[in-house]
Amino acid sequence: MSQRTYNELWANAQLELTCLLTEELSPESPRPQKDRVVFFQRLAMLYVRYLQVFRQLDKVYDQVVHPQKRRAIRTILDGVIGRLLELKNEMVEKEFSEYHYMDDVLSDLKLTPVDLEIPIPRFFISECSKELQEQRMMLTNILKIAEVTKSPEPLITKYMTQEEAIKIIQVGERARQGRLRAKLNEASRNMNRMYTKKDSGTAGTEWAAVCIQKVWRGYIQRKRARIIRNEEIIFLGMAMHPKYQVPCPAEITAQAIEASTRLKQEEYEEEYQKSTVAITNQLRDVEGPDLSKTMKDQIRQWFLDCRDATGSFPDYPDEEDGGSAQIFVEKDPQQLKEEISAKEAEESNNKPKGREEKMNDLEEEEEAGLKMLPSAFLSDLEMANKTFVDFWQTRNESTNFSQKHEVELIKEEKRKVIEAEIRLQVDEQMRQELAEWKSTVDKDRGGKAKGNAKKKKASKSVKKKKKEKDLTSDRTLESLCQELVEQGLLKQANNVRLQDFLGDYSYLGTTLRQNDIEPMPSLSDVRQLLSLFAVLPLGSQVVHEKAPLIKAILLAGPAGVGKKMLVHAICHETGANLFDLSSLNTAGKYPGKSGLAMMLHMVFKVAKLLQPSVIWIEDAEKMFYKKVPKEEKELDPKRLKKDLPKSLKLIKGEDRVLIIGTTDDPLSADIKSLCKMYNKIILIPRPDYGSRYILWNQLIKKAGGEVTKALDLSSLAKISDGYTPGDMVKVIQSVVTKRRILQQANRPLVAAEFVVPLAKINPVFQEEEEALKDWYAKTPLGKKRVRASTGKAEEETPEKGKDTKKKGKK
Repeated sequence: MSQRTYNELWANAQLELTCLLTEELSPESPRPQKDRVVFFQRLAMLYVRYLQVFRQLDKVYDQVVHPQKRRAIRTILDGVIGRLLELKNEMVEKEFSEYHYMDDVLSDLKLTPVDLEIPIPRFFISECSKELQEQRMMLTNILKIAEVTKSPEPLITKYMTQEEAIKIIQVGERARQGRLRAKLNEASRNMNRMYTKKDSGTAGTEWAAVCIQKVWRGYIQRKRARIIRNEEIIFLGMAMHPKYQVPCPAEITAQAIEASTRLKQEEYEEEYQKSTVAITNQLRDVEGPDLSKTMKDQIRQWFLDCRDATGSFPDYPDEEDGGSAQIFVEKDPQQLKEEISAKEAEESNNKPKGREEKMNDLEEEEEAGLKMLPSAFLSDLEMANKTFVDFWQTRNESTNFSQKHEVELIKEEKRKVIEAEIRLQVDEQMRQELAEWKSTVDKDRGGKAKGNAKKKKASKSVKKKKKEKDLTSDRTLESLCQELVEQGLLKQANNVRLQDFLGDYSYLGTTLRQNDIEPMPSLSDVRQLLSLFAVLPLGSQVVHEKAPLIKAILLAGPAGVGKKMLVHAICHETGANLFDLSSLNTAGKYPGKSGLAMMLHMVFKVAKLLQPSVIWIEDAEKMFYKKVPKEEKELDPKRLKKDLPKSLKLIKGEDRVLIIGTTDDPLSADIKSLCKMYNKIILIPRPDYGSRYILWNQLIKKAGGEVTKALDLSSLAKISDGYTPGDMVKVIQSVVTKRRILQQANRPLVAAEFVVPLAKINPVFQEEEEALKDWYAKTPLGKKRVRASTGKAEEETPEKGKDTKKKGKK
């Protein structure tokens, strides 16, 4: 598409965003809603609409080449992502569930489940600062060197049961007997050919020709019938034409244009940076002296005006208050009104309340219900939207066909920066000048002022917080990374994308909840949830600082559902570094309390310096064992139980560090301490029928197999109920071998081939899934969900209100 088309798409997204902001920021906001279902419906509608704006803006930002437009779009995009996360957090708090089903909202807005997919912005990796890119290059070099110099693992004698040993011997013996039998059969066939060679007559030749004709004509007729049948199915729209299954030339051209557009973005960005530096230096040289002179004249005039009005020179504003810029701030009428109303409110609060006021307060308390939480992004979105409406929407760009940067915009932006720089210099000079004036004219008051300033500075210095002790202050970042790589605590993430976590949408979620049945989430819901809770906050610094802070996530589910794959996918999508603090990985490393403190200090220090970072804890239940098994006592799995939560508290909003724990046996852990550690617990179920169908189809194709009509995927998905994606991968690897791929032309794959290896694997039984459900119901969010389903949550809220009233009366 052309740049004009993307500009129109941006304008459409801004129009929808304007409608959303007017709804949320209008003074006539809806009253507090007592019905939880109606309130959630409103939240879900806002969430879906913001998500559509996010999808459009992400597409626009990826292809627009104008550097200054890209900065404006990026500001709006960060605000929309943050608002989306706020709405998701509010939906979780109001519905007491991490998973939400919005089938009715999709039907109202005439959308499909594909429109609910969370896009992963490309700029998470492509637009890193130069320092981060250099640090990542340094880290990749260390990892490559470590892989090359890695010593071969010592041979470990694997314990083998008697049954396994007998099975191996039987396989070898049967193979030997089979080879021997094949040789004997071949020898006997050769002997029979020697004795059965006879001269065939004319009758035998005719009979052979008839047989060949019969077979050939049957083959040709079946082939024609197959072709006619396929053409009829394609004509009826029941199958896709083969030419559309392969990317058409138009799609290939569009992809090439998108790639060239991204190269053009980099080229224009370099030109913009060079032009910015040149224009800044030019403005500083040309307009700087005049600007400095004007500021000094204005400040001197202010000195004289204050001297004439009060009889003494004023105190110069501090740098923290804005310096001389604070002197010339003009307040709008609206700001004056707000100040007056604030003063009146303070005065009215100090006065004793009358009967009417008390009655009004009681009415307000009665009207209390579910309200929208205050947002940290709406004000930024409003300002960014106003900038678009006032500047970009009506701007004439007929002369800027190539969409390069505009010089006048750079001048307007850099004049403010230069003014701030010059103001600092002018403030230092004028403070000295004011001190000289005071010393000559008003010595006594000047001395008092200096004394007061010293007291202020002293009081400010007392309030400084103590910094944390740096145990590795004398070491470089490269040496710390090298040690962590050598110890196996810092690893290279696998090249896996979040889209590779396959799964279908849950189409019956809303229907089941309306019938008071809690549905199990689908794998598609898990993928969307991790995009919101992990990928989007880690990818953007602005979003992570203002959005609801999530420090630790626990992925709980049976073995083989893809928990480890999700951890690697999060690292790959955000460019995060992967630290492994699993109990098996840390066993025997950094012994003692001092060693443990050093290990955690190094991991968290490097994680903050090389952010975004993910700290992975495999088998997270081992850290919080109720009772440590005898075979694991030597590993000391509860070693990090006390110190890791302390390090977790040190993570702040500006630190893009996320702890992800994975567990397939959460029932063996103490649930209270586990829930204190992880503030988000995501339950990953075994795949449902739709997800299994997609998994079989995609995994067989990925392994090199062909999915034909002979392969009944529906039956295969039905009989594989209870099996995880990991089990399916093992079965496909054992069936779709290199030799089997070569035989597909004559013998296509059949569902029966996958049944035998599938039957040798134990599935996830219904009892295990129910046990996981019961465990999740004991978590804090699960308890709230159970109370809400029984109606106790609504009963508890008014009681709390009564208690507060009684306390107030006392």
